[in-house]
Amino acid sequence: MSTLNILLQFILPHHLLSRIALWLTRIRWRPFKNLLTALFMRGFKPDLSDAQIPDPYAYESFNAFFTRALVSGARPLAGDARTIVSPVDGTMSLCGPINANHLLQAKGHTYTLEALLAGAAPRWTPAFRDGSFATIYLAPYNYHRIHMPAPGRLAGAWYVPGRLFSVNTTASRLVSGLFARNERLVLLFEGETGPFAVIFVGALNVGSMDTVWHGNVTPRRPRTVTELPLPPESERFRERGTEIGRFNMGSTVILLFAPGAAELAEIAGGTTMRLGQRLGELRGVSAV
Repeated sequence: MSTLNILLQFILPHHLLSRIALWLTRIRWRPFKNLLTALFMRGFKPDLSDAQIPDPYAYESFNAFFTRALVSGARPLAGDARTIVSPVDGTMSLCGPINANHLLQAKGHTYTLEALLAGAAPRWTPAFRDGSFATIYLAPYNYHRIHMPAPGRLAGAWYVPGRLFSVNTTASRLVSGLFARNERLVLLFEGETGPFAVIFVGALNVGSMDTVWHGNVTPRRPRTVTELPLPPESERFRERGTEIGRFNMGSTVILLFAPGAAELAEIAGGTTMRLGQRLGELRGVSAV
């Protein structure tokens, strides 16, 4: 995506375009949804060999195709109970330490925990200071469901409004504070070795974002920072690898870990990631 394209996004009506995308991708009229699917297949050539329904034209809408489920066993989980796994298919953008309260967005660009966590910041920023993070970009051709990187109990959930800039490498270089500017969902968990967060970051043409606890969270009105209700206690815990949400169109997932809770692997930016692939290890957890 060119620099000009990114610069034009500063004046585009992001949410209007995304609402149009939301409507178009849910049309069930077969000629139209098949046309969208054909254009997508031609442009992005997604691998459907591990989809539960490998025929792209068999889905009731383009969105159903885009958020397709995988066959059982398509993404085995690496390692054992100590192993942190990638929660998505995608491309590693950055992975490393949180320096005090600053996360690296791109070379020469950082943003803060306070800006990223927004309404959740007063309680949760201290938990992640000097911790570690990973940012994984989901391209349009990727599988778009999000899973648990480690076992944990949901302890907080927030909707944070914002813009919907593209979140690719070019945008990361050009848009200051990109991930803290875009609309997002912040899910906070209590894990075996301390808290961790899974953050869904929206992007241009991301029609909506869902969680398994709240259903469709975006688009939302009013667009104000909102603490989402927690489910009953019996429904909050999820094992690693369990599905917890989805993007209806592509975007980015950011993981945060408390200091001393995790040792993330050294994974270079640009590395292709698969759901279940090893991201690192939880410290002090038994392998059993």
